[in-house]
Amino acid sequence: MKNICLYLLLCVGIATGCNKMLDEEVVSSVTDGFYNTPSGFATAVNGSYAGLRSFYSTERGMTVTVFGTDTYTNGSDGDFKFANQYTSQLDGRYAHLREIWNAFYQSINTSNAVVGRADNVPDLDSVAKRLGVAQARFCRANYYFVLLQLFGAVPLRLTENTEIVTEAHRDPIPAIYDAIIADLNYAAQTLPNTQTEWGRATKPAAEHLLARVYLTRATSEAKGANDYDSAAAYATKVITNYGMSLLPDVGQVWAQGKENNAETIWAVQFTNDALYNSGDNNACRFFLMQYDVLGGMKRDLANGTPWKRFRPTKFLLDTLYADRVNDTRYEKFFTSVWFANAGSAKLKIGDTSVFMPGYDVPDALIASKNYQLVPPRNYTERLYPSLNKFADALRPDNQASGVRPFIAFRLAEDYLIAAEALMYKGATAQAVDYINTLRMRSARIGATAEETHAHREAMKISAAQLTLDFILDERGRELVGEQQQWFDLKRTNKLLERVRLHNPQGGPNIEDKHKLRPIPQDQIDRTSNEFPQNPGY
Repeated sequence: MKNICLYLLLCVGIATGCNKMLDEEVVSSVTDGFYNTPSGFATAVNGSYAGLRSFYSTERGMTVTVFGTDTYTNGSDGDFKFANQYTSQLDGRYAHLREIWNAFYQSINTSNAVVGRADNVPDLDSVAKRLGVAQARFCRANYYFVLLQLFGAVPLRLTENTEIVTEAHRDPIPAIYDAIIADLNYAAQTLPNTQTEWGRATKPAAEHLLARVYLTRATSEAKGANDYDSAAAYATKVITNYGMSLLPDVGQVWAQGKENNAETIWAVQFTNDALYNSGDNNACRFFLMQYDVLGGMKRDLANGTPWKRFRPTKFLLDTLYADRVNDTRYEKFFTSVWFANAGSAKLKIGDTSVFMPGYDVPDALIASKNYQLVPPRNYTERLYPSLNKFADALRPDNQASGVRPFIAFRLAEDYLIAAEALMYKGATAQAVDYINTLRMRSARIGATAEETHAHREAMKISAAQLTLDFILDERGRELVGEQQQWFDLKRTNKLLERVRLHNPQGGPNIEDKHKLRPIPQDQIDRTSNEFPQNPGY
């Protein structure tokens, strides 16, 4: 890579307040030789994780994965609506892509330093060496997998840059997949099932990512003959081997302060310590409607900072969440009622201020209420149900960045991966069992055992209902907002079809070229040899 020197993070930022986390140490005024010591090696291992916080739970990461899909379109705010609308502004100058590219390659180089220097660090404990290398290789695989999905062929560097390099080449996609899988196999064979410090990579995290990688490679030019078998096998291992389980209440998966739960496989860490925290952890801001200009309302920490970036599509709300009798995920994941926190001539503090019932109501009923009753026909770019998975009430104030961990891998996805892979293998009955197990977890609890049983039975699907579109729908319902949707649509070759059908802002402009993101122009300009842009940009 051009201009990547030694990117070893001197101030490593992986921590949070939930249980014991990755310990951090501020290191300054050190020489390159520091990283050839046991302490420096440990610092470099921690630094391998740093780039994750430029992508997960950030505006840039959310914009390139949630936006421009069938489930999310643009609200009224933000400078990057073009990423949803697929206009000509989506080109190599797009800042989010440049920032992800640079941050990832910096952390890849840190990971490479860990891998390359490990055998030469004197007095390094053999266990610490193996675990450190395994963590660095896990991180490196994750970075390359995201880059591969976004950009296609990218430069593959598996050794440390210690001086300026001006030549770069886009390596073949099969070679990049091979490197990713080799790293993850090493990590899966080396890492423990759990870590004392939450946030470090583990064996089930590596296997979960392997399942994702194989499922993705199966539809790529690099596909292997047994990719679906491997995807199903690794997802099943994660489901059965490590004592994890789906939480009985899907609404508790993202409950603040409870992120380290039985369903969480691996989470990216943030902290409320300003010395270490990333100001980019802002997912809590971007999914909220503009409640603070409505009657009886003012902006407060409990309701969040309503930046109105990401707005749910009609397809998400009215089709994917159409069943609200049996399926509780809409009411668990979305806020649809706001209570007065300022008071007004009509409202006392604590009264209902805004209610979005999710179904149509007559104008006469709307006029009869002293609060704002908003049926779906009156949703706007400023007024809509708000995804609450990332709500963060522990920030010191409404201008502060987020502090909570981001759950990057969770067990529900393994059920979905296993189901999709098994469907393609022709093992329909097994696939349906995985889907139904996941769906029944979200069934409504009735007043009686008979009612609960009826809701659970209604959540089941038959073999005839199992299609790729159904699985994509189910992923949209379950994993909404979790930085998977754009990847899922691209992976299944459904991006153009479903954006055109369900995203009125993006549909008219999306083209075949948009299955890949443009290579950052900075990379092209800084490279001494010819570095090709993706077609169409």
